Amino acid sequence: MDERLAKLLHLVTEDVITTGEPVGSQRIVDAYKLTVSSATIRNWFTELEEAGFVSQPHTSSGRMPTEKGYRTYIEELMESKPLSRHDRHMLEKAIENIDDPDKRSKELAKAISERIGNAVILGLHRSDSFYTGLSQLFSQPEFRDWNRVVNLGEILDRLDDVLAGIREQRYPAPQVLIGQECPFGSACGSILLTMPNGSLMAILGPMRMDYRFGISLLQAGRELLKSSI
Repeated sequence: MDERLAKLLHLVTEDVITTGEPVGSQRIVDAYKLTVSSATIRNWFTELEEAGFVSQPHTSSGRMPTEKGYRTYIEELMESKPLSRHDRHMLEKAIENIDDPDKRSKELAKAISERIGNAVILGLHRSDSFYTGLSQLFSQPEFRDWNRVVNLGEILDRLDDVLAGIREQRYPAPQVLIGQECPFGSACGSILLTMPNGSLMAILGPMRMDYRFGISLLQAGRELLKSSI
């Protein structure tokens, strides 16, 4: 992908992650103060669409990344960003003065869920799973589709089995699984990380969730749990 299309895919993806809405050519020009015309952006949209990186949900709407587009953004375009001091402090406060390791992990999961606005799933032991933040997840625009709610609910009903399959391997670094690769459903995105005590923590959201922020939260959470062992 050449530089102009890569930059446009980067802008489109981050705009959609923030707004949850398709983004049009004029918004891209105005919001990011580009020096090209909206007509030029529309032509570039067409190139991205023909290559399978974006789609147009409705004839009169803007573009949104496809699964291929999100994957390209995550693997090639997304920049890392350290967690802010405020967010790290929120995680620290959530687990301070908690001695029980499992309770500490659960409180950390709750804090991460609140910060990112999505669900967090925790596999503590082979037969002990925990999840939090489903109300935040289901409030996302993508889950206005009742079929998606039902499908995800069915997966959560057999969460222990799903987690057992995932935990057959370790994730020493955050692993992003989206769409067809996501163990929680093809409409979703997930970030998995093995914690110092061997538990698995996963952020679960729509495919357009803020992966950069989620990765930073999980990495900070892992550091905090490691320092408390």
